[in-house]
Amino acid sequence: MPKNVNRQFRLKRRPVGRAERTDFDLVESAVPTPGPDQALVRNLYLSLDPTNRIWMSDMDQYMPPVAIGEVMRGGGIGQVIASNDPAYAIGDLVQGLVGWQDYVLSGGGEMPLMPLPKGLPVPPTAMLGAAGATGITAYFGLLEIGQPKPGETVLVSAAAGAVGSVVGQIAKIQGCRAVGIAGSREKCRWITEELGFDAAVNYKEPGWREALDRACPSGIDVDFENVGGEIMDTVLARMNLHGRVALCGMISGYNAGERMLGDFQTILMKRLRVEGFIILDYLPRFAEAAAVLGGWLVEGKLKHRETIVDGLENAPAALNRLFDGENIGKLIVKIADPT
Repeated sequence: MPKNVNRQFRLKRRPVGRAERTDFDLVESAVPTPGPDQALVRNLYLSLDPTNRIWMSDMDQYMPPVAIGEVMRGGGIGQVIASNDPAYAIGDLVQGLVGWQDYVLSGGGEMPLMPLPKGLPVPPTAMLGAAGATGITAYFGLLEIGQPKPGETVLVSAAAGAVGSVVGQIAKIQGCRAVGIAGSREKCRWITEELGFDAAVNYKEPGWREALDRACPSGIDVDFENVGGEIMDTVLARMNLHGRVALCGMISGYNAGERMLGDFQTILMKRLRVEGFIILDYLPRFAEAAAVLGGWLVEGKLKHRETIVDGLENAPAALNRLFDGENIGKLIVKIADPT
């Protein structure tokens, strides 16, 4: 790729069902020049998350939908290559909403780009996963909303994903029984044998509901919900009285464009406390969570895994891995190498 070209994926139309390459225009423009109090950042890694699909849709959501013709919104990590802002030194790694593009200017986006700490004891990509926004999502969703107590059973759906895999590990750190629902035998082996989950259930196998009963002999006290739909209804039916549900996502319905409904009769009869949350709710406390998560990573209490796809041009196709269950751990697109 020529260094004087900035490739940008701009939303061409709102996807119907799966997001396809034809829903975007790949535009080449000149690399922007930083003005006063701006820095030019070359993007290195792009985070792919289920919320990307929500941002493409014209629906009520926690941020404005990406407008037609705009650069596709996306979080990531970049490196400062030119700067007129004393807050950004050349060579600094920064994190934030960098967009699906090769270069971005600081100061012009929806959120400021935040410099990463120097001398990180973990790979920079961990700041997109276990020690970054997805790990922070797991941290606050489980501890603040789920409020697990030692000896309780914590169930997490999409347990081999970026958020779910961290949820189960935090549950174990808190002295809980951690049970995960995932979509393949490989994923179930990974979360039990490597991450330390007490049990895993493959929802694609016959008899998975009976397997869930065996995995949760004392019922379920906390449900960290990432999937919604049939899986959520199955879990709610097995919740204990006064259980807690941290509603993080309902990924099973994102491509269908349908309203996702819950079993309110069960919620009422079991007096469940269900709370939806968006990680931006906890933005003022990000540093607090990142410090704890980073410490757990260094101590070996928290493990992480990444699925990395090479090339910005592959971002639209790679996004569907989240919905097809083809990734394990954090899904990242590598755009360039740091210098």
